[in-house]
Amino acid sequence: MYFVGIDISKYKHDCFIATEAGEVIKDTFTFDNNRTGFDQFFSILDGLGPKNKIKIGLEATGHYMNNLMKHLSVKGYSFILLNPIIVSRFRHSETLRRTKTDKVDAKLIAQVIASKDFSSYPLQAYHFPDLKTLTRLRDRLIKQRSLYLVMLTNQLDLSFPEFKEFFDGNLKSKTAQFILTKYGISSRIANMNSQSFELLRKVSYGKFSYAKFANLKELAKNTIGCSSEIDEMLFTLTINLYQLLDKAITEVESKITEIMEKLDSPTASIPGIGTISAATIIAEYGDVSRFANDGQMLAYAGLDSGRYQSGTSDFPGRMVKHGSGYLRQALMNVAETCMMHVPSFYDYYLKKRNEGKSHRVALSHIARKLVRLIYKLETSHAHFDLSVFNSQH
Repeated sequence: MYFVGIDISKYKHDCFIATEAGEVIKDTFTFDNNRTGFDQFFSILDGLGPKNKIKIGLEATGHYMNNLMKHLSVKGYSFILLNPIIVSRFRHSETLRRTKTDKVDAKLIAQVIASKDFSSYPLQAYHFPDLKTLTRLRDRLIKQRSLYLVMLTNQLDLSFPEFKEFFDGNLKSKTAQFILTKYGISSRIANMNSQSFELLRKVSYGKFSYAKFANLKELAKNTIGCSSEIDEMLFTLTINLYQLLDKAITEVESKITEIMEKLDSPTASIPGIGTISAATIIAEYGDVSRFANDGQMLAYAGLDSGRYQSGTSDFPGRMVKHGSGYLRQALMNVAETCMMHVPSFYDYYLKKRNEGKSHRVALSHIARKLVRLIYKLETSHAHFDLSVFNSQH
């Protein structure tokens, strides 16, 4: 068996190849992250022999590894994705020296995959990597959109402070967004005419009455707000950027939904987990079959508890919070909605609260139960059935 360790970086990758007996086949060498470098790497790899006699390890350190992963998959090579924490701990167990270079890391990765029988990661190029990219992109876009919504609110506080209260604080409503985009400043809103009312009536599907229309015009006419030419320009730019981000989020969510329909993931069948949340969870986990048990899935999400034991002392620790922050956040968010739909989850939540646990800690226990349920459903390829679940809990 050949063990291939690859340390990933932006412009080049370092590789080390050895046998299970420790014989160095190819000492650490570098290949560029381009076509020439890939051809060089695969020429060496193909010369080793049968693909099932080659174990390849990569440290999961970001998107720079995606192209190499896809090329490995297309050429029929399986590979192991290692959590950086595992590699770091292995390094510390081997030496007390503080030596970390790309070449050293490549050799270290090969030693790690040779030390234990890790499960290979079967890359599904049309699903998990793309889904992970889309869900993380959506998260970033939503944060940016929230920033522009705050900016928009601040500008309205100066130019037309009565507007937000008129819409009960909901500036994201379709009608409010239409008015801000089409008319913007208070002086234009004050001069809206009957044609404007017809447009608003259609946009709101008849919910925006003439009485509301007249009231808004009156508020705009008598507003205490004021704005300069620069303020108006900033307002226009802000609302346009907000709308652009909102459109982008819709497009991303549409693509996520399309992929999820192809996957038909059992995770999405759990009550309280929406399509987007389910997509985030399975995208971060990838192929669940690579986890030997639900405990590994808990550790991957950083939801497992630490433990301190020394002599006569034995204390349970706090949540370790290693692994994907996106995954952990998604699981904690859906835990609250799931317990509102699954009675046994809520009963368990109340049990933890009665034991003196805080809301957040009790919720983390629900998240752990949820991970175990996801593991069971995904590995058995079975969709959630509340009647069956209730009978078992």
